[in-house]
Amino acid sequence: MIRKYLTIITLFIFACSIQAQNDVEVSFDLKLSKSKLGLNERLRVEFVMNQDGDNFQPPEFKGFNVLMGPMQSISSSWINGVRSYSKTYSYTLVPTSKGNFSIGQGSIVINGKTYKSLSEKVTVTAAVDKPSDEMTVDDIADENLHLVAEVSKSNPYLNEAITVTYKLYVSPSIRVSNYTPLDNPKYNNFWSQDIPLNVGNAKSGTYKGQPYRYVTLKRVVLYPQKSGALEIEPLSLQVTVDVPTNKRDFFGRKLYSKANKIVAAGKRKINVKPLPTIGQPSNFSGAVGAFDFAVTTSKTSLNASESLQATVEVSGSGNLKLFQLPEPNVPGSLEVYDPEFNEKVRTTFSGSSGKVSNSYTIVPEFKGKYPIPAIDFSFFNPKTEQYQTLSSDEIIINVIEGPTNNASVNSSSSTNQQTVVATGEQFRFIKLKPNLTAIGQKHFIGSSPFWLWLLLPLLLIPIFILIRKKREEIADDVSGNKVRKANKLARKYLSTAKKALGNKDSFYVALEKGLHNYLKAKLKIETTDFSKDKITFLLEEKKVNTKTIDGFIGLLKNCEMARYSPFTDVQMQQDYNKASEVISYLDKQL
Repeated sequence: MIRKYLTIITLFIFACSIQAQNDVEVSFDLKLSKSKLGLNERLRVEFVMNQDGDNFQPPEFKGFNVLMGPMQSISSSWINGVRSYSKTYSYTLVPTSKGNFSIGQGSIVINGKTYKSLSEKVTVTAAVDKPSDEMTVDDIADENLHLVAEVSKSNPYLNEAITVTYKLYVSPSIRVSNYTPLDNPKYNNFWSQDIPLNVGNAKSGTYKGQPYRYVTLKRVVLYPQKSGALEIEPLSLQVTVDVPTNKRDFFGRKLYSKANKIVAAGKRKINVKPLPTIGQPSNFSGAVGAFDFAVTTSKTSLNASESLQATVEVSGSGNLKLFQLPEPNVPGSLEVYDPEFNEKVRTTFSGSSGKVSNSYTIVPEFKGKYPIPAIDFSFFNPKTEQYQTLSSDEIIINVIEGPTNNASVNSSSSTNQQTVVATGEQFRFIKLKPNLTAIGQKHFIGSSPFWLWLLLPLLLIPIFILIRKKREEIADDVSGNKVRKANKLARKYLSTAKKALGNKDSFYVALEKGLHNYLKAKLKIETTDFSKDKITFLLEEKKVNTKTIDGFIGLLKNCEMARYSPFTDVQMQQDYNKASEVISYLDKQL
């Protein structure tokens, strides 16, 4: 009897504690690690809630780059019969510039209601100095990792080639395990061409007098298209760095700590000198470099109506793709067709070299000798800082056989001209009213389409009635609507997980949400009851086989382990395929 009363009292206390837990006011707060930081420091942002929720939406972190996150952590405990619960989404941010910024509102859906956090102000100052005894892993990586943009010439002439080489310098005291380009520079006011590189092993070198290892990441040839002060945008990389610590493993080897760093080659300013106007030839078309010039023909003797090829060619090194070739001045008795452009240009570390040419097809019409006058080509040589003009030789085209101009003129003048006889009515006014009638005109009234449109509304009435009844049935099915909504949300998160393949944190957060919402739909349990033991118990009650249950629980364990352990892309693909397979089996058995 006493045992019966004790059981009743225990159940009563447990029910009261559950009710008290349900009555706890929901809180969703934004917490910052600091409100003021230097440009070289990190900011930790946390979104904390006291009840589990769905559809977490972070704000846009304007003025910051996301270094890590979102990282999810859950804390749950029972103290004196009262349950405390906390779930946190955390981000690590790095500022991109100085100024005053605002961390916006995040949102979460808890028990069907949307909650939003308050925004917080953050001040970013200039970079701060830290004592050597307070050096963190990030600080050590900052001092031993540098991305440098080396420019071959900082004050070129307009259209003179310069080379920009991007090198990543790494101190021997740290290791780089991976790097990913974040932002490729846009070379405004430059004509640019990338030079293919085989990124191989690191080479030994020096940086600011200290020994470093470096690897060449990118090399590009630029031709400035505007004079004055021009700016080259920086190249940004996200680098994974292994920094040694003071700890050692069992065998006495140093232990390394990983750090994700964003490095950028600073903006470089180029002062472009304009081309001198004094002594500039009138036929100068923008060629800058060192060139040779020639005009050649495939033959100089031929008969009328035969063809020859005249080629205007410029060869050498410089901006071969950025100027116009001069055109030959051909006599009117020679028929000239549009030229065919040919280009054989190779871009190397020192610029572009090769040759460009225009090939003209020329057909003479009459017998005689026709001179093609000499052509001038002017260019600016940046090495001598002077203009140079090259001239071709005069070419004589000898047409051996064919009609002459005089015979052609006499023949055309002696031809008979036909007299045009005018009629009595040379001009007629346009008729404004032609009185035309359609052939085979049909009337709409009484036709088949007329009766079809007339009866169509009567045929649609039963269809509208059936659709309305179906919608009312769906609206009355409250439980079914909830199930359909949860199923839709589960499909959504599985779709999100598929898109996040390759990003471990985002993938497993989305996968866990998809599994979570699927259970809410099928087992009708709340997020506060989301435990592996209860899931196993409920699935066994539904007579789900052990293999399917173990597969579902294994996926949940992988989602938890992913927060603390590295997972490869192959493992993520396997977990996604397994999730689709397990949900399919559960649908069949439930």
